[in-house]
Amino acid sequence: MEASPPNRPRKPRRRWRWHVPPALVHGGESLEGVQVLDEVQGPLGLLLWETYRDVALWALVEPEERGGLFAADALPVRMAALEAAGADASLEPALRAAAEVLRDPSTAQEPEVTAACRKAAEWAEARGLLATAVTLATGAALASPADASAAFRVGQIARERGENNRAETWFRRAVGLGRQAKDWASYSEAFLGLGNLYKLRGNYPAARRFHIRGLRAARRHALRDIQARALHDLFCIAVQTGPPHEAQDLATLAFRAYGPRHPRLPALSHDVAYFWMEQGRFAPALEVFRAVLPHITSSRERLLVAANAGRAAAGIGDRAGYESAWETVWGASAEWERAPRAAQALLELARGGATLREWSRAERAAEAARDLGQRTGANQVVIESEAVLDNARRKGAVQFGEPVALGESGMEAEDLAADLVRSLARVR
Repeated sequence: MEASPPNRPRKPRRRWRWHVPPALVHGGESLEGVQVLDEVQGPLGLLLWETYRDVALWALVEPEERGGLFAADALPVRMAALEAAGADASLEPALRAAAEVLRDPSTAQEPEVTAACRKAAEWAEARGLLATAVTLATGAALASPADASAAFRVGQIARERGENNRAETWFRRAVGLGRQAKDWASYSEAFLGLGNLYKLRGNYPAARRFHIRGLRAARRHALRDIQARALHDLFCIAVQTGPPHEAQDLATLAFRAYGPRHPRLPALSHDVAYFWMEQGRFAPALEVFRAVLPHITSSRERLLVAANAGRAAAGIGDRAGYESAWETVWGASAEWERAPRAAQALLELARGGATLREWSRAERAAEAARDLGQRTGANQVVIESEAVLDNARRKGAVQFGEPVALGESGMEAEDLAADLVRSLARVR
């Protein structure tokens, strides 16, 4: 009989170290942060740029080497510049707090400097100064290099500004930092950020994978709000890529995850109603669009919801409802250039006009949508407007939003519409 092999000592388990990738600190400008000077003119722009440069320099030097980093009179010079710049009351405290790196670089604390830069970034973002916002948010992330939430915010603002490559590097960094620090909220949200980024690029399979990873992480750690947003995003992807019943199921799951009083419920309701309208289910879509309208306080944002309600009204032959939407959108024509989706609203009115065979209105709205889309860079709207315009000029019979067989989901749509309307009434 053969001797049994000797017991071999077990190898120690190899501990996995999560990789944290670097991120793009700037977008290729000749002088780092210089876009702030282009966006905010005068002494205030210079002050904001200097704040970022000082924080970035302080953050990139090892703590034990920060003594003497700035000139002895740097702080009083900065305070004088702050007084002269005339920063408003909501920004001044943040700039004063960020200037603490000048007082004594060796004792300034990461959390305080990060919070100051974040507040300054919020001030800029609220005013549409996205180049300034992303620069100051980058300063916040540099000041706290292990903070996943700070990295995630840079990614969000960069994506909003259209810097998709830069945004991706910060989202991926937030994933690594969140895993390292067990910051599961930032970890999950960073996957959603990547998913939405890939959705913007039209890469729906990759977008779906990232959203599923974010959803699973949120479920593991009982982060219900993030679960709901992940399901909402997966619904939007399914609308583009999946069978209608899959989108319908995800809409129901997202509604249940949000709950009846969630502030994101109007956004979900609008997206679901638009999905139904595209499937030719105009009656439940119209019911929900009308319930959403009271929740939209911005006159510019109301244009699209009103236009969608008008198209849905046209779908059920409600000419008075279509007429009301027409008057709302055309009455705000002075706002079109500044309204984020005015071109899309005009396109929906054109489709509604075609549905009612009101060819002159369909042609007029399609022309306006095409022209506005060309001016604002809404290329897909331009393409779709041309198709509606051609149909209107030929007095065609295209039905935009042909009814689609949803099987059991058809009755589910009616039930979900009733639930959404009831919930929206409670939120209001």
